[in-house]
Amino acid sequence: MRDDDLRASCFASLDVLCARFGDEVPYAAGLAAGFAFRGRRVPFLSTQKGIFRAAAQSGPAALSIQTSSRSPYEDAEVDGGYLYAYRAGSADQADNRALRAAFSLRVPIIHFVATRPGYYKPVYPSFVVADDPAARRVLVSPGKWIGPLDEREPVGIDDPIERRYVSRETRVRVHQARFRARVIPAYGERCAICRLKEARLLDAAHIVGDLEERGEAVISNGLSLCSIHHRAFDHDLIGITPGYEVRVARRLLDDEDGPMLELLKEFHRQPIVLPARRAWRPDRERLEERFARFAAGD
Repeated sequence: MRDDDLRASCFASLDVLCARFGDEVPYAAGLAAGFAFRGRRVPFLSTQKGIFRAAAQSGPAALSIQTSSRSPYEDAEVDGGYLYAYRAGSADQADNRALRAAFSLRVPIIHFVATRPGYYKPVYPSFVVADDPAARRVLVSPGKWIGPLDEREPVGIDDPIERRYVSRETRVRVHQARFRARVIPAYGERCAICRLKEARLLDAAHIVGDLEERGEAVISNGLSLCSIHHRAFDHDLIGITPGYEVRVARRLLDDEDGPMLELLKEFHRQPIVLPARRAWRPDRERLEERFARFAAGD
């Protein structure tokens, strides 16, 4: 038994929650209610343990796994997926059997990665693509959807090149979700430039890009910016000085092209909002490095 109908209901309910909340789905306001299946409520995951098989299931395979926000996600990343350890104890205990059955039956599961306490990034469909009993761990890799939206089907990715690509893209999204979960609250959930306080329109912008040498995903390398100011910052249309002031590119200051442009120009030479904790404030050396790039193109 694969519990295909139950998994389909689970995925459809997750689609709704992700559409409502975005990349980070709260447990209390979203996941805690579970999903409806044949007249009963079924949990998405267990907050008490990492491997979850629902009581409503007929088959033996896990429905979901979760990685805690206290677990360094990067430590278990490998080329093509994520190494997930068996639960402590016998390899044949119930949770480990459920995890290993997900491999033998090749069923889609959800990997809930906690971005911060009480919030999860659901990675689905995911598949257990390898099982190593000697090392007491499995390899979990993101799958993909095929077919039209109303009849889509979750499938695993067999091509190693495609699997590496999809896994890398998934890691980027997970890292960005975790980075955002640290940076946005540090700024009081508002844009550092325009003070907008609509969290769904805020991004965590890197000062130094995450692929660069000093691009660590730490709060002091981040800025909470609304979508417009984030895009302008990424394209060096605005810069932020090491003294925490906004600068707007000259070509925009000299332009007169309607009210939307004024959303950028009005903040020229204005101070940004800073986190309350000094350790969270933008690193001045990183800002100096980034501002030099802005100034060179201005």
